[in-house]
Amino acid sequence: MRERTARPVGLRPHIEQAFKQPEISIEFAGFSGETLHGAIQEPLDNIRAGKLVPNSISIRILIPDTSHPWSLPCRVDNLEDEPLFRKRAERITSRHAQAIVDSVQELRDLGLVASASAEVRINGEPPRFKLYIINGEEAFFGFYPVTEHTVTLGGTPQPMYDLMGKDAELFHFAVSDGEDSTSGQFVRQSRAWFDSVWSTVGRPVS
Repeated sequence: MRERTARPVGLRPHIEQAFKQPEISIEFAGFSGETLHGAIQEPLDNIRAGKLVPNSISIRILIPDTSHPWSLPCRVDNLEDEPLFRKRAERITSRHAQAIVDSVQELRDLGLVASASAEVRINGEPPRFKLYIINGEEAFFGFYPVTEHTVTLGGTPQPMYDLMGKDAELFHFAVSDGEDSTSGQFVRQSRAWFDSVWSTVGRPVS
């Protein structure tokens, strides 16, 4: 049989559909979690409003450790790490990741979901891709383009080579294409990769 070719897709409709299931699990590995935060905000609000009533929610987020130098993103002039950029990245990742954690914990505390957890772990430096795994059945994968743009750091414009998440085209893979299909195998290997990083070098955020 001819393999189905993965095509660029939008993430939001698939996440909204996943939240209609009784059990919800989402794993994310990437730079900041900003896109994930935007995509799940409406489903979480719908749970709070009583429009959705899942039994459980489990969200795991892997983001980079901002306390150590990175090889990328980097300064344009010397290709070196920029500590002020990492501080800026920390503010962005903390804002979006913590908002997800707070929203999920609130649903649990209000008794709107019987079992709800959201965890964040940090590891290494930023990955060159973003990965979402939804309900263990679908994977969305996209490479971060490296783009030059100027960021104001410490009041001074600084050209940086940055990882542009909003420009990443996501490709969709699903177990429903067949366990032995390329798509199904990609989902399985993505889950194994995520679990291996999460359980070895992933460190809880203090």
